[in-house]
Amino acid sequence: QVQLVESGGGLVQAGGSLRLSCALFKRPFTRNAMGWLRQAPGKEREFVAAINWSGAVTTYADSVKGRFTISRDNANNTMYLQMNSLKPEDTAVYYCAARPGSSLPTLLTDFTSWGQGSQVTVSS
Repeated sequence: QVQLVESGGGLVQAGGSLRLSCALFKRPFTRNAMGWLRQAPGKEREFVAAINWSGAVTTYADSVKGRFTISRDNANNTMYLQMNSLKPEDTAVYYCAARPGSSLPTLLTDFTSWGQGSQVTVSS
């Protein structure tokens, strides 16, 4: 059973930046494609970004494209989400997610494991 642990959430003013981290345990890190999902209050969980096993290929939701950057450090079993130019509508619980295999996940339903989530709050 894979274990995913997020860190780095918090409160930030609109226009500010935060970086989320995700560590993966109990499965070889490089055998997983990874991603970030988020769920805002009263809304369904949505896809944010994903990265393939090597880190060479990424994809983003239109709502975050150009502001968020997903990356991974395979040597340290860690994935990151750098969030810049944050907006109040980015307020949500952010979940780290994983899927075995080398291909790039592009849908919420592509992922098979999730972390507990990290709260990000952006004030106006």
